[in-house]
Amino acid sequence: MTDAQETAADTALRTTGGGPPDDDVPANGLPIPLLEPREGIPPVVETEDALAEVIAAFAAGSGPVAVDAERASGYRYGQRAYLVQLRREGAGTALIDPVGCPDLSGLGEALSGTEWILHAATQDLPCLRDIGMLPTSLFDTELAGRLAGFPRVGLGAMVESVLGYALEKGHSAVDWSTRPLPEPWLRYAALDVELLVDLRDALEKELDRQGKLEWAHQEFDAIASAPPAPPRKDPWRRTSGMHKVRRRRQMAVVRELWTARDKVAQRRDVSPGKVLSDAAIVEAALAVPVNVAALTTLPGFGNRMGRRQLEQWQAAVDRARALPESELPQPGAQVAGPPPPRAWADKDPIAAARLAAARTAVSALAEELNLPQENLITPDTVRRVCWEPPTPADAAGVAAALAGHGARRWQVELVTPLLVEALTVTA
Repeated sequence: MTDAQETAADTALRTTGGGPPDDDVPANGLPIPLLEPREGIPPVVETEDALAEVIAAFAAGSGPVAVDAERASGYRYGQRAYLVQLRREGAGTALIDPVGCPDLSGLGEALSGTEWILHAATQDLPCLRDIGMLPTSLFDTELAGRLAGFPRVGLGAMVESVLGYALEKGHSAVDWSTRPLPEPWLRYAALDVELLVDLRDALEKELDRQGKLEWAHQEFDAIASAPPAPPRKDPWRRTSGMHKVRRRRQMAVVRELWTARDKVAQRRDVSPGKVLSDAAIVEAALAVPVNVAALTTLPGFGNRMGRRQLEQWQAAVDRARALPESELPQPGAQVAGPPPPRAWADKDPIAAARLAAARTAVSALAEELNLPQENLITPDTVRRVCWEPPTPADAAGVAAALAGHGARRWQVELVTPLLVEALTVTA
């Protein structure tokens, strides 16, 4: 048994975020710094031959496999993986370069049927899916921490509060597309999966102690079986500062500039924000400049920007200026479902009363169960059921409505009685 496993086994876990008992940490009460991987930093796997060896080793390993991925958010276009880290009993740790080995479907197949341990799984699964890796079952240590009631659920905080070790935090936001990757970054990456199995085992015991383990299994199964998210409709509407843009012609400027920027960013494989900032797009939309000279006076379009760049942005503005009224975007994305809650009192006072009662009941139960409200039931689901209650609004009807909105069985069982009562409230 490793030191970390012994710590996890002996730790009296506290959902208030407390650390291990005093005899498991230094006398000063501080966590133990974790500075080096147990077997050292493994070489980066960059060739098909090296990948084949890793696949064989991990297929022959035992127990669950810890998995992590590093992206280059803020530096590169998209969310592709630039490093994949794995650890499994009997196989050790592997660091795989998806640039040199872009197809990891063979590794994914070798691990089929094995439980994958990830921290914040929904963040890494899309980029892992793109390179051929998708779990059939998983354990999400971040979600487990939420269900267990830990107030801080980042990996470093969880390892510290549960296992009593301190992970290095300095390289989480670096440009992982850098080649070759510096040794300190590789050390950080290897340590990210060093204790995931130990953390999983400790959290499983804590969830079982709290009677929440079956809840966690249902959540994990839902994540593992979820289809890829559909493309976002009108992504340009998410431009930061969009709330300042009120007129349809100005919205058209945002749309044209956002689209032009996205094409450039994709072609150059850089983050769109490095091509043109959201703030600059909004400034141009508010001003609707008539020529390059006017564009140059706006924040974000200055002397540092070349004439050719300025002309391409002005061309986008000109396209928006030339659009007929019938082709201008409508003021606000068409959102399916109920209106914003702030408008309920005017539109439907009885629905507003139902929502208030439901929110109060859900909040009280979440506090009693010591978990976040959004993990007990999503606010969107509560709003939808309160805005358009099932007919009849009895236990069977409410349960069916909750399940139809994606609630898991444990959530349906706990929340149905609350919503049945809330739906009887009048203004």
